[in-house]
Amino acid sequence: MKTPHYPSFIELNPVTRMQGIIQLPGSKSISNRTLLLAALAQGDTEINGLLASDDTLIMLNALQALGVSWQQKGITQDYLVHGTAGKFPIKEADIFVGNAGTAIRPLVAALSLLGGDYTIHGVHRMHERPIGDLVDALQRMGAEVAYTGIAGFPPLHIKRGHIHSFAWQVRGDVSSQFLTALLMAAPLIARNQNITIDVVGELISKPYIEITLNLMQRFGVTVQRDGWKKFIIMAGQNYHSPGSIQVEGDASSASYFLAAGAICGGPVRVTGVRSNSIQGDIRFVDALEKMGASINMGDNFIEVRSNGALKAIDADFNAIPDAAMTIAIAALFADGRSVLRNIASWRVKETDRITAMAAELIKLGAQVETGDEYLAITPPARLKPASIATYDDHRMAMCFSLATLNGTLRAGTKIRILNPKCVAKTFPDFFDVFATIKQY
Repeated sequence: MKTPHYPSFIELNPVTRMQGIIQLPGSKSISNRTLLLAALAQGDTEINGLLASDDTLIMLNALQALGVSWQQKGITQDYLVHGTAGKFPIKEADIFVGNAGTAIRPLVAALSLLGGDYTIHGVHRMHERPIGDLVDALQRMGAEVAYTGIAGFPPLHIKRGHIHSFAWQVRGDVSSQFLTALLMAAPLIARNQNITIDVVGELISKPYIEITLNLMQRFGVTVQRDGWKKFIIMAGQNYHSPGSIQVEGDASSASYFLAAGAICGGPVRVTGVRSNSIQGDIRFVDALEKMGASINMGDNFIEVRSNGALKAIDADFNAIPDAAMTIAIAALFADGRSVLRNIASWRVKETDRITAMAAELIKLGAQVETGDEYLAITPPARLKPASIATYDDHRMAMCFSLATLNGTLRAGTKIRILNPKCVAKTFPDFFDVFATIKQY
């Protein structure tokens, strides 16, 4: 992965119009799930269009540390992963997961069921992100997982346990990744016994579970379910390579460019993602449409255009929490107070995103209200120039770049993005790509 060299900050000037076509990078959610499933499957899997980012590199390195063999095809983002048929060759390893939630959660579950002696740790922020609900679920079934720091948070030490329960429970109201982790790991021990997983509480971010179930099916495992409360993995199912799999373009990354088309008029088209995408963030376009944008979707593209006079929005964003950050910036160009509801999961992401978004929006002149699960934004008459702290959070850097755009109701402003290199987590060349559709 070649990462552009960014200085300690980057200056972005006001932009009159955004217009053009963007080829999206691969989806992070699909990329890391596919890598792990390919590693656990029987047979070799060719993965085409894998995302080039810090998070996928972390997963690739973790798999390598566990004895999984893979090859990159030249300088492309196509990889060949040699499956282990559910048995990692290396039984003792120290695994570094950075700040990649899509890596640590499913790896912890898989390693807990497979047995071995593993330590898992990450950067400081990862050690502040809760994992207690997943660990509790694993411990109740007989896995041996111990905290080596603060209880409820990484780092962790995993030893060989004795799984004695096949009726599992996990909370669903903090992170859907805990359920994803158990779903992906369950077939590893469901040889002679059905496994049921009951979700306690309201499951958030349901579209991400849809991604998990879709990809598991691609690898030969079908999950039965009773709504969003009970999931059943029937005995005797194993992961088998589908041969090859194409990673869709990242719908979360698409949000920045699609919102640019809505704010500045467009048209802006993203390619690599389609209307029947397995990614829930494709529904981001519904929010833009409510704000007054026109949407055109095809077999492999989405296009947005508008007159730039956006309407305020009051909506529930529980299903698309990552893309909802982009709506918070689009709200700066709307005709009144916007409210983003049911976004409590923002508080346990790469940073506490409710607090961080509020602090940086206020710098731009917005009036902001926050609660445990909501963020309300009233745009100012005129946006103020600002130096935006990114909290080492890739999405903070990318979404605040939109504050430079000129809408119909108010003009964009000059922005300084601090620590722009944090975009390497999912979109290393974001600012270079963003510049290709600017028209000053």
